[in-house]
Amino acid sequence: MSPVKNFPKKLLSVTQSFCHEVPSLTKTHEFINDTVNFLFPIRIEKSASLLQLEATWEELQLQFKMLLVPFKSVLKKTVDELTHEFFSNIPEIHDKLLKDAEAFLKFDPAAKCPEEVILCYPGYYAISIYRLSHVLYKMGIPVLPRVISEYAHAKTGIDIHPGATIGNHFFIDHGTGIVIGETAIIGNEVKIYQGVTLGALYVGKELANKKRHPTIENNVIIYAGSTILGGETTIGHDTVIGGNTWLTESVLPFSVVYHKPSVVIRDSKKFQEPINFVI
Repeated sequence: MSPVKNFPKKLLSVTQSFCHEVPSLTKTHEFINDTVNFLFPIRIEKSASLLQLEATWEELQLQFKMLLVPFKSVLKKTVDELTHEFFSNIPEIHDKLLKDAEAFLKFDPAAKCPEEVILCYPGYYAISIYRLSHVLYKMGIPVLPRVISEYAHAKTGIDIHPGATIGNHFFIDHGTGIVIGETAIIGNEVKIYQGVTLGALYVGKELANKKRHPTIENNVIIYAGSTILGGETTIGHDTVIGGNTWLTESVLPFSVVYHKPSVVIRDSKKFQEPINFVI
């Protein structure tokens, strides 16, 4: 007897979802990589001819249509209409990503050229995937935006929900451990460092349709390890949030907010107390 027949019915039911089917992870990952490479051909070769780009453009649309097929019964528009809508947004997405690359060059002294940013910076890759998945999220396509965003999360350690709203010239430095929640709103010229969380005060299904994550206004810098929580929390423009800061209330514009730890430096030759480090 096959062991599958012994599985509880509830376990077998996980193959069914509210949209009846889900997209292929392999084909979704292939599509998103091909799309990013189309936006920036330098990722795969130095240049691409117009004929090559046109052929890729057609192929991407076919890939996209195949990803939408499992959702046909729950989509508000036809597959062709949604395909046209998504690809109509590609020029604007590309423009936004060029502005993001400008931010990396402006804010990071280690960045020497746009090509270096596009090829080497995990933060930039995460932003690229976010901007594509955000359009799909706004179009009301189920599951697919999350599958795409989680692909970038796995590759970079940067978790940006596709529902978040992020302005122009966005800069992520290093990036590992960054979490940006679904209802977060981020303005223009914002810089975020590794380990930053823009999260909710608590998790509850009753909050599903409410703003749960903070608003970050223009020209804000949030340094490493800081946590900002709550849908009513607003960080005013031109503010600097120091590292390891914990915030659950709003901050006025032009503020400097920081955590002041106590750091003690002593002569090790006169320090008799043993120190045990547990890792």
